[in-house]
Amino acid sequence: MHEQNNRTDPAGEPDGASVDVADEPIDASIDEVAGAARDPGDVGVIVGSQRVRIVLAGEIDIDLEHDLRDAIGDAEGTGLPIEIDAHHVTFIDSSGVSFLAELASRANTPVRVLRAPPSMKFLLTVTRLDELVELVDEDPGLE
Repeated sequence: MHEQNNRTDPAGEPDGASVDVADEPIDASIDEVAGAARDPGDVGVIVGSQRVRIVLAGEIDIDLEHDLRDAIGDAEGTGLPIEIDAHHVTFIDSSGVSFLAELASRANTPVRVLRAPPSMKFLLTVTRLDELVELVDEDPGLE
């Protein structure tokens, strides 16, 4: 059973809005309530003869911080130009943006970001990382 709870403004006057209040606590996670399924992230490194590719997929967030740091070390260790395949990225937070900024600032050649989804391109533009990386819409293949 739900009850109606009328809200008031800071002066104690009714503000015209009402809130539905549940009698019992709701036992559900935010993902269940929102109806969202979590898409865990993944990081991989592929070494070609001419360049190294870091492949990102799913949610690129704080849960992947250790994997992202390892990928930087692995990619830099090759001495080859670095590219990021972002085609399968579904979400990226500040941890992912920080990873890209660190990688771009440390690389000897411009880092290429391949097939970034629109939301990622937006973040790269807003953070001005698009000035440090080369955005490429097509996958040129890995040699």
